[in-house]
Amino acid sequence: MLEKKGKAYNGIYNKYIKRILDFIVSGIALCILWPFYIIISLLIIIEDGFPIFYRAPRGGYKGKTFTICKFRTMIKDADKVGGGTTAFNDPRITKIGNFLRKTKLDEIPQIGQVFLGKMSFIGPRPELLQYVNAYEGDEKEILKVRPGITDFSSIEFINLDEIVGEENADEMYEKHVLKKKNRLRIKYAESVSFKTDIYIFCKTFGAVLGKTFGFVIKKEHR
Repeated sequence: MLEKKGKAYNGIYNKYIKRILDFIVSGIALCILWPFYIIISLLIIIEDGFPIFYRAPRGGYKGKTFTICKFRTMIKDADKVGGGTTAFNDPRITKIGNFLRKTKLDEIPQIGQVFLGKMSFIGPRPELLQYVNAYEGDEKEILKVRPGITDFSSIEFINLDEIVGEENADEMYEKHVLKKKNRLRIKYAESVSFKTDIYIFCKTFGAVLGKTFGFVIKKEHR
């Protein structure tokens, strides 16, 4: 079956330029952010010990599985005592983990994966293998671009835990969120460009800033 030539994921930017930009920017970012890696790692160890990172398989570029890496924000073996979707006020989340999630600092280890070419700064959020293996039709276009730290769906569902609620989070995610997220992921794959990436970066920065301020204000009023 022939690929659709008009789709942006077939363009030079997605295939070559984007990777070069990711490599350069992630290399610079790693040199600047390494003190934060150390500080956050120590805070995690002090509160809940090792491991520092959360690692799990995800669907990657061109359908290749890779292991995503984040700072651990939940108790040890959280996957064994709950589902894959984080519920609102999930009791598995640690105190430092709550802060990291609200500020999105739990995602910064993925900058290393951007440097290695497993991910991109901007691209569809990597999904659980059980969902990736069920992709059909246009959903397979999601795998034509590298998974990213943020995309249209990240902005739309920045408060995902509140959307899925406190009970049956996996079921709520599958019924009310997954298909919508996939449509936004397809939108990115079909419109990937430098202009699109800058737009998503700016929108993400604003959304995270708003979420962080909201978190701080709530803390002050408790």
